Amino acid sequence: MMNFLPTTKKEVEQRGWDTLDIILFSADAYVDHPSFGAAVIGRVLEAEGYKVAIVPQPDWHGDYRDFKKLGRPRLFFGVAPGCMDSMVNKYTANKRLRSEDAYTPDGRHDHRPEYPTIVYTRILKELFPDVPVVLGGIEASMRRLTHYDYWQDRLRPSILVDSGADLLIYGMGEKAIVDVAHHYEASSLNSSTPQATERPDDLRQVAYLVTGDNPFKDDAETIVLHSHEQCLHSKKAQAQNIKTIEEQSNMMHPQRIVQTVGNQCVVVEPPYPLLTTEELDRIYDLPFTRLPHPKYRDKRIPAYEMIRHSVTMHRGCFGGCAFCTISAHQGKFVVHRSKESILREVKRITQMPDFKGYISDLGGPSANMYGMSGRDRSLCERCRRPSCVHPSICKNLNNSHRALIEVYREASRVEGVKKCFVGSGVRYDLVLADKQYGRQYAEELIVNHVSGRLKVAPEHTNDNVLRLMRKPSFRLFYDFNRWFDDICHHHGLRQQLIPYFISSHPGCREEDMKELAQITRRLNFHLEQVQDFTPTPMTISTETWYTGIHPYTLEPVFSARSPQEKQRQNQYFFWYKNKKVVLRK
Repeated sequence: MMNFLPTTKKEVEQRGWDTLDIILFSADAYVDHPSFGAAVIGRVLEAEGYKVAIVPQPDWHGDYRDFKKLGRPRLFFGVAPGCMDSMVNKYTANKRLRSEDAYTPDGRHDHRPEYPTIVYTRILKELFPDVPVVLGGIEASMRRLTHYDYWQDRLRPSILVDSGADLLIYGMGEKAIVDVAHHYEASSLNSSTPQATERPDDLRQVAYLVTGDNPFKDDAETIVLHSHEQCLHSKKAQAQNIKTIEEQSNMMHPQRIVQTVGNQCVVVEPPYPLLTTEELDRIYDLPFTRLPHPKYRDKRIPAYEMIRHSVTMHRGCFGGCAFCTISAHQGKFVVHRSKESILREVKRITQMPDFKGYISDLGGPSANMYGMSGRDRSLCERCRRPSCVHPSICKNLNNSHRALIEVYREASRVEGVKKCFVGSGVRYDLVLADKQYGRQYAEELIVNHVSGRLKVAPEHTNDNVLRLMRKPSFRLFYDFNRWFDDICHHHGLRQQLIPYFISSHPGCREEDMKELAQITRRLNFHLEQVQDFTPTPMTISTETWYTGIHPYTLEPVFSARSPQEKQRQNQYFFWYKNKKVVLRK
């Protein structure tokens, strides 16, 4: 038990502590693994010498005993509601309850409220009104400014307004959480309880509320968005806002952003510079047990089953897909771990008692962006492009797969490893564009690191829809499919290429889905890995769907909005099951 961060008063006492500095509340089960955000933040704070505890999936009903059991922290409460937005985790695109909650023991649905960031914070503020509450995680990060909420079908203000929290950390929060702890510690020197100051502008990568006029209105380095109220009355204003937010999220040196809501201002301070490889290595070298807390003994946590023997090799994604939240949360610029750090983690996995010799994934947000970056950093520092690969691959991008091939091979040679699989999605446009190592990478991947099925994500076949998605032309999929078939034939393999597709994305009409079905039928694909577009907070696709106009061009864009329209599009994926779907031209 001593290897885990404490979760109960008894576990706190076992460490010999009579008080805690920081208490984290998480809507996920506590799994002490570097893929689970609350565990990472807890370990980072622990490494800084703070006394930290985690309360996973507290009961928000009744007398709130789970919120009171560890008492009052010396510095602040942290609310980290989970690895996914709670509403995406809970509901499908048709707003139906999902079959299971992947981050809860045995997949149960009753351990997590809707919008836990708001629910948990309001409870904590009711019980401990003078203790600061700091928000983090994907739900808070992607709701830091006015955003469209698909489940309530309305614009909502910053989650700071709805929750009553004092501070919000957006993006990957390891640097920010340490500085926030130092900030509140300095405040506690002058008071028995740290005070949530109105202007913590000594911090980076945080958002906070200021009452009254915009304090930065005369600052030339500050961007002022359309107010929340303007966005309620003008979809064009909301579209313009999201364009500005995305541009700043994808810049190496963004500006401060301010948005008025009512008689308050939401202030979003610029993020930290990119982590270095050494800094990222230190995070993944922290003493994670890589196990669920013992309280879950004999219970299955579906998300953990998927990643228990996986290794994250890098962060960030320069794909810029319009429907994806990765770049808005992790950033466009890729930061990779050293080969040595990755191999150390592989060796730790081989020591796990349940390890059978198979690494389930050597990957990241995209499987094959490891070690890739701009050749001339000064050009990257001036860049505003949301994607380094769309509409074409940036000439400044070093997209060599050489370092990745080397990591695959060395990880596979670690004693106790039978095979290292790649489970993350592969960007085949990057593979095809690498004239020196692309074919070698494809062969290494397909022959040695595929468990019968290789996942790729063309997402659609229609060029207009793909342009709105910021995905490459489907012509490239034909090229990669030929490579795949050639390599499998040459090596006598019976592998499958598994393409992912999306229906009902903005710009997609029923005739486009019919065309997709015709094309994939000719390719002999019986599609399984498909999804209906789900509008998630703060993406370009979501705001296009909501506003009806593209945020960059302000031109009208059609979207299938009704459940009937969405169902008609989705049925074309399954033409081989549904005789009512007519594919003849």
